[in-house]
Amino acid sequence: MKIALIGYGKMGKMIEQIAISRGHDIVSIIDIDNQEDFDSEAFKSADVAIEFTAPQAAYGNYLRAFKHHVKVVSGSTGWMKEHGDDVRRMCTQEGQTLFWASNFSIGVAIFSAVNKYLAKIMNQFPQYDVEMEETHHVHKLDHPSGTAITLAEGILENIDRKSGWAEDTTDPQLLRIDHIRRGEVAGIHTVRYDSEADIITITHDAHSRQGFALGAVLAAEYTKDHEGLLTISDMFKF
Repeated sequence: MKIALIGYGKMGKMIEQIAISRGHDIVSIIDIDNQEDFDSEAFKSADVAIEFTAPQAAYGNYLRAFKHHVKVVSGSTGWMKEHGDDVRRMCTQEGQTLFWASNFSIGVAIFSAVNKYLAKIMNQFPQYDVEMEETHHVHKLDHPSGTAITLAEGILENIDRKSGWAEDTTDPQLLRIDHIRRGEVAGIHTVRYDSEADIITITHDAHSRQGFALGAVLAAEYTKDHEGLLTISDMFKF
């Protein structure tokens, strides 16, 4: 498969290594200093472009790739609120393809499924209050993390006593999400159900970014043969 990389930071370089190890060709690498390469023949030849950049750049990158009908796999977060409807329309009505996930880790996909199932159970036990905490490296500027928001949405779908989520809240009707930034932490997400009697905790702790990079390449392999607006639940049927 021919892969283009959009963004060549730590994640981009790790994705490159894993893609090559799985027999794929990297035909184009686009970073901040060569944006004109979006219109190159090399980029146009890609089966899939894998995009890991900044929230403010992601939507524009999608548009540049879609201009040449190149399918995109993206892990960039923070663009959904402003541009989500446009991207959804392009993928459902205009023939474009985007595989988007807040987190490509296989472990996080499993954790997300466990999170939803546990929330269904805990909906029957109102004596347990639920809250979340996410910890990442100091270079991550957005908060809460996209993964935390996705996990929160999975809880809210199944817990009737919570109407939404918020940071630093004391409102009992809202799911509280706390964020911590320290060191070079790859990502820790914890969900707690606390009562007077006991506490139930589930945690996903990433050792490195390698799991995210592998998941992104697996998503690219899946996207090559699929169309539309895709996500982890399409690739993994739990």
